Amino acid sequence: MNLDLPLIWAGLIAVAVLLYVTLDGFDLGIGILFPFASSKEERDVMMNTIAPVWDGNETWLVLGGGGLLAAFPLAYSILMPAFYLPILLMLAGLILRGVAFEFRFRARNRGRRFWTQMFAGGSILTTVAQGFVLGGFIQGVTVRDDRFAGGQFDWFTLYTLLVSAGLVAGYALLGGAWLMMKTKDNLHGDAKRWTGWAAVATAVLLAAVSVATLLIHPRVAARWGFDLGDGFALELATLLPLLPIPLLGLGGLALVWIMSRKGSHRWPFVGALLVFLSGYLGLAVGFAPYMVPYALDFRQAAAPDNALALMIVGTAVILPMILAYTAWVYWVFRGKIDEEAGYHH
Repeated sequence: MNLDLPLIWAGLIAVAVLLYVTLDGFDLGIGILFPFASSKEERDVMMNTIAPVWDGNETWLVLGGGGLLAAFPLAYSILMPAFYLPILLMLAGLILRGVAFEFRFRARNRGRRFWTQMFAGGSILTTVAQGFVLGGFIQGVTVRDDRFAGGQFDWFTLYTLLVSAGLVAGYALLGGAWLMMKTKDNLHGDAKRWTGWAAVATAVLLAAVSVATLLIHPRVAARWGFDLGDGFALELATLLPLLPIPLLGLGGLALVWIMSRKGSHRWPFVGALLVFLSGYLGLAVGFAPYMVPYALDFRQAAAPDNALALMIVGTAVILPMILAYTAWVYWVFRGKIDEEAGYHH
């Protein structure tokens, strides 16, 4: 039986990126919401909700990036030079919040205030940088002779700023919904309010990004059945099978809104995850099977089959262990967190 190794690796990387965005998304979201907390104690509880899981969540970024380098070296060699600056900013943000996370619990008054600001700043910087990479990827990368041929700041446009704003709102939504699930009393009430605001911002920005994407990218528009050439034409045969994807996002937002109004603790988080899944599937419709939009597909970018086969053996051993450990940690630290149940004292 011949395995389609490039397809398997493309799928693995796609899943790793989705897991990273949703899992690290909610703890970045907590950093984004940090400035809105009303007291030091609230911030401590917010930290404690993610303390056992946040570093494990970042494993998926390593798997996604490392997998891209090893399995699709040609795509990596084009995309990295295109996004050097935002990727360095993202790494700086991740390092900053990692350091702030540990130091904040050890610091006294003024030091604690400083590390609180650094944790929030690192989270926002990471999210904005990820938005620039995502926006730059969607608007396309200039490629000539299998090399990046654009400018160092191609990723910095009004469109990518809009995508970054959307990602900040989306992560804040995930963070707020996570806090609704993990906290009680006053902080739960605050989280409910933040989640409502973030849901509205996410809905508006997601709609704006979707329209802007169709306008700047005729090929994406064509894949969704829109012809924005001389006039405006709509191919229902193309659009109708894809309608469940935006409807899934709308359903997710409705779930967040209705269930948080009803006082549910868990369903808003499920709704927020559905919003991200919808956005991710929407991207897949626009760009599959391309690794570098409209220049290089995953088969052209793949490493030789013998290299992919060797790596799949290692991955088959390591990946179940990562998944089992992740599931176990979430299970052990399930339930509500309050001021007494500190993790890091």
